[in-house]
Amino acid sequence: MRKGYTYIDNSNVFIEGQRNSAVNEGMAYDIIDAMTRGVFNFSWKMDYGKLHQFVCGDPKHIGCAKLWGSPPPSDSFWKMVEMNGFEVKTYERSKSGKEKKIDVAIAHQMTKDAYTKIDKTSSEIYLVAGDKDYVPVVLDLVENGFIVTVVFWDNVAVELKEVASNFISLNQYLDHLTY
Repeated sequence: MRKGYTYIDNSNVFIEGQRNSAVNEGMAYDIIDAMTRGVFNFSWKMDYGKLHQFVCGDPKHIGCAKLWGSPPPSDSFWKMVEMNGFEVKTYERSKSGKEKKIDVAIAHQMTKDAYTKIDKTSSEIYLVAGDKDYVPVVLDLVENGFIVTVVFWDNVAVELKEVASNFISLNQYLDHLTY
């Protein structure tokens, strides 16, 4: 069994989960409709314990399980996520509400870990994110012999899906990952 190193962009997976839930609940015709009209199911919540189990699996095969995001008004959310097995790294949102630091931080950590502690012959990198900002780091890692699996909703950036070693869709697990 390969050791897994997991890196999660919380807002990316959570927001797109709300959008996919909206489609599932009939609030939008399909994901394109939901994206075009800005439709989200704001009542949908992710079960982080189930996400951790789904992506990371058996604890003895976990190299790391790291989750990044911006803190919500209550700090208890991040404490709960840590209790579910994730190492948490938070960044304040910019005044415009953007989280660009997070994409860079995840890409940096993946690269740093890959070249300092991940054995590419016996380990696999899991990226739970779906935007094309990750394409350069995933492409570089794959070209250098690392196995990088992208785990995300079906509306993942096509470019990211194409450069990854593998892709696992979360769509069929929406109900399972719902809190």
